[in-house]
Amino acid sequence: RDYYFALAHTVRDHLVGRWIRTQQHYYERDPKRIYYLSLEFYMGRTLQNTMVNLGLQNACDEAIYQLGLDLEELEEIEEDAGLGNGGLGRLAACFLDSMATLGLAAYGYGIRYEFGIFNQKIVNGWQVEEADDWLRYGNPWEKARPEYMLPVQFYGRVEHSPEGVKWVDTQVVLAMPYDTPVPGYKNNTVNTMRLWSAKAPNDFNLQEFNVGDYIEAVLDRNLAENISRVLYPNDNFFEGKELRLKQEYFVVAATLQDIIRRFKSSKFGCRDPVRTCFETFPDKVAIQLNDTHPALSIPELMRILVDVEKVEWDKAWEITKRTCAYTNHTVLPEALERWPVSMFEKLLPRHLEIIYALNQMHLDVRGPGLAAGCGHAGERVHASYRENCKDCTEAGVHTVGGPALGCGSWFRAAWYSRFKDFYELEPEKFQNKTNGITPRRWLLLCNPGLADVIAEKIGEGFITDLSQLKKLLDFINNEAFIRDVAKVKQENKLKFAAYLEEQYKVKINPSSMFDVQVKRIHEYKRQLLNCLHAITLYNRIRSDPSKSFVPRTIMIGGKAAPGYHMAKMIIKLITSIGEVINNDPYVGDRLKVIFLENYRVSLAEKVIPAADLSQQISTAGTEASGTGNMKFMVNGALTIGTMDGANVEMAEEAGEENLFIFGMRVEDVEALDRQGYKAQEYYDRLPELRQAIDQISSGFFSPQDPGCFKDVVNMLMYHDRFKVFADYEAYIKCQGQVDQLFMDPREWTKKVIRNIACSGKFSSDRTITEYAREIWDVEPSDTKIPPPNLPRD
Repeated sequence: RDYYFALAHTVRDHLVGRWIRTQQHYYERDPKRIYYLSLEFYMGRTLQNTMVNLGLQNACDEAIYQLGLDLEELEEIEEDAGLGNGGLGRLAACFLDSMATLGLAAYGYGIRYEFGIFNQKIVNGWQVEEADDWLRYGNPWEKARPEYMLPVQFYGRVEHSPEGVKWVDTQVVLAMPYDTPVPGYKNNTVNTMRLWSAKAPNDFNLQEFNVGDYIEAVLDRNLAENISRVLYPNDNFFEGKELRLKQEYFVVAATLQDIIRRFKSSKFGCRDPVRTCFETFPDKVAIQLNDTHPALSIPELMRILVDVEKVEWDKAWEITKRTCAYTNHTVLPEALERWPVSMFEKLLPRHLEIIYALNQMHLDVRGPGLAAGCGHAGERVHASYRENCKDCTEAGVHTVGGPALGCGSWFRAAWYSRFKDFYELEPEKFQNKTNGITPRRWLLLCNPGLADVIAEKIGEGFITDLSQLKKLLDFINNEAFIRDVAKVKQENKLKFAAYLEEQYKVKINPSSMFDVQVKRIHEYKRQLLNCLHAITLYNRIRSDPSKSFVPRTIMIGGKAAPGYHMAKMIIKLITSIGEVINNDPYVGDRLKVIFLENYRVSLAEKVIPAADLSQQISTAGTEASGTGNMKFMVNGALTIGTMDGANVEMAEEAGEENLFIFGMRVEDVEALDRQGYKAQEYYDRLPELRQAIDQISSGFFSPQDPGCFKDVVNMLMYHDRFKVFADYEAYIKCQGQVDQLFMDPREWTKKVIRNIACSGKFSSDRTITEYAREIWDVEPSDTKIPPPNLPRD
C-alpha cells in the first residue's frame, strides 16, 4: 500500500501543475462555465485513468518494474470511488472525462459520501451488504478546500416585510468542498469535480452546553454531519426520506453559492466581486441537472436572486429558465420523485412558497389553453406540482433532454403518455441526446490489446474521435485482422478465467461462450429470463447428454437495493441454479452459471473485454438507454437484446441483422397490456417453460428449503409487470441462433468487427459535443494548454 500511495502521489504531481494552469486559463479567458450537478458520480479507480490521460503509463510501468514491482498489482490496491448506483452515476463520470477532453470549462458538483455503494458479499447464496469504507486509508486524489466552506440552511420560518422576504431561525450546516482533478486526454486540461462534505458549525446545538450538557452538544454534531454519510443505494426507485431531501438541498445550496461567487469574481485567486448585475448570468453559466435529484436548484436559484440579490421576480424567472437544463433518465413511475408537502414545508419553508408561486404563475400563463386542450389538465398540473419534483424541473428549465427522445422513438411515446401535459405545452423544450461512454476508460484502459490492433489498422485518432472506427469496415474480410481480433478476445478470456479461479475458486472453460449480464438487479432488467434460459439449457443437456452442445459460461452480476425483496430473491435463485448445474457430473464444463459478486466499475473493466455475448433483455419500453450495452459493443461482444433503450440505436448503426434482436416491441407490449397479460397461457402452452417453473416451484434448486422461491413463482405467474413469459419463446429461439453462429468462429468474429466499427456513435465525446452546442451554447475546443514545464503564452 505504501508503494501504491507513493506512485499515486507521483502521478498526482504531474496533474497538479496542469490543474492550476487550466484554472488560470479559465479565469483569464472567462469562458461560459458548465456545471454538472449530480447526486452520484460513479468514478471507479483513478490511478490508471490518470496515467492513460496524461500519457504516463509506459514511464510508470518501466519505473515500477525497475523497483521489482508489478504495476497491475499496485493498481489493484486502489479502492473504487463508488459514489453512485449504476448507469446514472457512471454516465456522470464519463461526461466529466469527455468535458475535460473537449476543453470545456466544466465542473462536476456532488456529495462526498463517506460510504459509497455497499460492498456485496454472497453468503449461502444471499446478498449481504457491507459498508463501503472507501476512505479508510485516505484518498490521494482529493484536495480539501476549507477556505471555500459555505453555510447551508434548513428548517426555520419565513418573514415577509416591506423590505422583502427573510428566511430566519434556520439551522446551519457547513459544506466543506473536496476537489478532485479530472484530466482530459493528452490536452493538459484538468477540470475539477467538487464534492461537498457536511460539517457541523462550532456552535451547533451549544444551547445544550448552556445548561451544562456540553458532551451531548458535541455528540449531536453527528446529526448535521450525517447528511454526507452514505449514498442511498436505490437505482430506479425513489425513497422519500427526509435525509435524502436534505442531501438534495445540501448539494444544491452549496453549489449555487459557489457558482454565484465564481460568476461575481472572475479573476484568478480573487474573491472581490467584479460583476454585480445578473443580466449576463445565463451567458456565463450553464447548469445541467442530472435527473430530478438536484431539481431544488430551480427554487433555490429563484430564492437567491429574489430574496438575496433583490432581482425582480419575472427577471429572476427568466434568468433561472435560461440557465438550467435537465436530463431525464427513466420512465418507470416508481423512480419519479414525489415529496410530502408537510416534510418539504418543515425543511424548506421558503422554497415551498416559491414553488407555489411558480405553479400559480404557470397556471395563469398556461391555464386557459391547458384546460381547453387537455380537459382538466390545469387541475392535474396543479395537483402534481405539489407532489412531483419532475414538474418543477420541467417548468424551470430551457431544455429537457432524454436519452431517446428522437422522432418516433419508444421513449418519446412513453414520455408522451407519462408527461403529456408538459409536452403539449412546450414540445420544443424536449430534445434527444443519445448517451455515450468514454473510449479512454472503456477501450484504451480496459482493453489495451484491442486498442492496439485497432490502432495498427487505422491509427490512434479514434481515441478522441470514435466515429473513425468506421474505417474498420474495410478490414471485415481481412484474414489477419480477423485472426488478431479473435486472439485478443481469447487472451482476455484466459485472463478473466484465471481471475475467477483465483477469486471464486471456480474453474471455467475458457473456450466456452462467455455469456454475460451485468447490471443492477431489477425485475425490469429481467435477469429472470436469463435464469429460465439457463434452466432450459440444463434440462436439454440432462435429457440427451450424448448430444453436442455449444459450451457456455453464463455470468450474471449486479447489486440489489437492500430493501428490494424480489431483487434479493433473484440473486438467491441465480446462485441456487448455479449450485445445481455446476455440480452435476452429467453437465461437465458444457454449462456453468456464475454469480459475479460485488459488481463494480473495476470488475466491469475486467469482465467486459472478456465477454462474447452481452445480454440486454429488458422489457421493451422500460430501459431509458443503458450504457453497459455500449461498452460491450465497443469491446467486441455481440448483443442479444430487445428493441429497448439504446439497443434500438445500436441496431440502427450496425444493422439489426448484426445483433440478436428478439421479442416484443413497444407496440406489442402496449397491445398485450390492452388485452391483459396472462402468464398462465404461456405456462400451459410451452412445455420447457412449464418444466423450468415447476422445478423452481418444487424446490429442485432449493432442496433444503423447497418453498424458498414461492414469491418468485407467484410474481411470475400473477403479478409480472415485465412480462417475462411473453418473451421466453422468442428468447430461447434467438439463443439457438447465437449457438449456431458461435460454432463458426470466423463468421462470429466478422460480426464482432462490424459491431466495433459501428459503435463510434456511442462515445460520450459525441454526446457532450451535442450538449455543448445544442443546450449549453458553447463550442468544444481542441486547444492544448501548454504543459507546466513550458512558459505560458
